[in-house]
Amino acid sequence: MSSTESPSAPAASVLPRVAPVRVGEGERLRTVGLPGVTLTVRYRPSARAGLPRALYVHGLGGSSQNWSDLMAELDGVVAGEALDLPGFGDSPPPDDGDYSVTGHARAVIRYLDAAGHGPVHLFGNSLGGAVTTRVAAVRPDLVRTLTLISPALPELRIQRTAVPTGLLGVPGIAALFTRMSKDWTAEQRVRGVMGLCYGDPGQVTPEAFRQAVEELERRLQLPYFWDAMARSARGIVNAYTLGGQHGLWRQAERVLAPTLLVYGGRDQLVGYRMARKAARSFRDSRLLTLPDAGHVAMMEYPGVVARAFRELLAQAEGDGGTEAGGAGDGGTDDEGTDTGGRTAAEGTEAGS
Repeated sequence: MSSTESPSAPAASVLPRVAPVRVGEGERLRTVGLPGVTLTVRYRPSARAGLPRALYVHGLGGSSQNWSDLMAELDGVVAGEALDLPGFGDSPPPDDGDYSVTGHARAVIRYLDAAGHGPVHLFGNSLGGAVTTRVAAVRPDLVRTLTLISPALPELRIQRTAVPTGLLGVPGIAALFTRMSKDWTAEQRVRGVMGLCYGDPGQVTPEAFRQAVEELERRLQLPYFWDAMARSARGIVNAYTLGGQHGLWRQAERVLAPTLLVYGGRDQLVGYRMARKAARSFRDSRLLTLPDAGHVAMMEYPGVVARAFRELLAQAEGDGGTEAGGAGDGGTDDEGTDTGGRTAAEGTEAGS
């Protein structure tokens, strides 16, 4: 976002009343006020004291609800919290209107610093993957392990299906799209998003579809909805063009935390081919590939992702965890393939 561009969203104090956000069974919400930003945090009260802390960061257009299934799978393993990034979910826009990757990373860092939990197990999907990569690179003291699910890291050959998302960041496109799609129902919009994000949209249950429609209807009433989407999309595009020490791939090389990389073979937004480049770039990485998954593996295959994380956790704690992936702990080859850490670096891959 240009430094001369002023925020167009209204202040949080004058936002209209909308329906309450959905809270799943076993979940709670709280609001945290921090300098320049107010964040909504979804969490599951822990039945056991002393569990390691985990923080989940969603992708573009998503919310903390994207992590509900994985959080439930890891209940009792970690004390999990999921943020609504500024302008998404139930969090109001940031005071400065900064939706860049750095701006979102700053919000995550402020929350972690304020919480004072020490290093956490950090999860990120899509945009959240870029954000958490930056957090792990610039504040290694805050991150115990890093789990990235289809992270939005720069690609030289962008998939055609990802182009419209990138174009959303072009000034004026969001307003044009809003006018063109004004007659679309929430059901039509949700079907389109699920068709883009899921490897097999047919696996979405009627209940999950209904809940997604209700959430979209709620968020479309927010006057800053499209502004947050457009500016965050522009932030991703701008991050892709940065070079030097601020480039995301350069920052990936600086990450010290053990890293689990999860890529879906049917991902229409992040290229499956980027898995090998990512495995080469993160110095201590394990790669889980799910041939049938799309862009949101934590929603499509939460059990498989949870199993891979538990094994990463065992490794990080020095317990001699087994190889992550679908082949371990009762998994099958069609669930996923684990490259066994740095062996993913074999072969070549074009990249920035």
